[in-house]
Amino acid sequence: MTGETIKLDFEKIPVKPTGAKEIRELEIALIIGTLFREDVVHEILEPREFTTWVDSLAVAAGALAREKAGYPISKIAEELGRTETTIRNHLQGKTKAGQLVRETYEKLVRGELKIALPVCKPEELEKVKEYDALKAKVEELESKVRELEKKLEEARGKAKELLDLLAQ
Repeated sequence: MTGETIKLDFEKIPVKPTGAKEIRELEIALIIGTLFREDVVHEILEPREFTTWVDSLAVAAGALAREKAGYPISKIAEELGRTETTIRNHLQGKTKAGQLVRETYEKLVRGELKIALPVCKPEELEKVKEYDALKAKVEELESKVRELEKKLEEARGKAKELLDLLAQ
């Protein structure tokens, strides 16, 4: 990597939005700020239910932005196309997405929400692609090794059975 980064500026994001444009700005900041948290990046890299999880995060961000604008639960639910129970669960932190978005909002309020994205030159991108290909090959080989170890263990068991039969 080059060491170059793009820094996202969240200083002008309204924490108490007063209109649709400001609600959208806060909502987007909460989504981006939450998605790029290190713990969340690790979570979303897991293949299980990625789409559902990110959707839940977006709903939680939308709900919190609207709550900060003073919207009642019923209006938030209507705008986001979710049930009032779902909205309440996100806003009360009963969901993981709701908890994470709330933490991101608190960082934003304290002025601590900072994101720096690494910039990659085209030639470095090729190295990343090579690395990804090699990593996939290693995973494939590790899988084959596990299969062979399993077969070897089965063969050892059969050999032991045969030796026991010959000993009788």
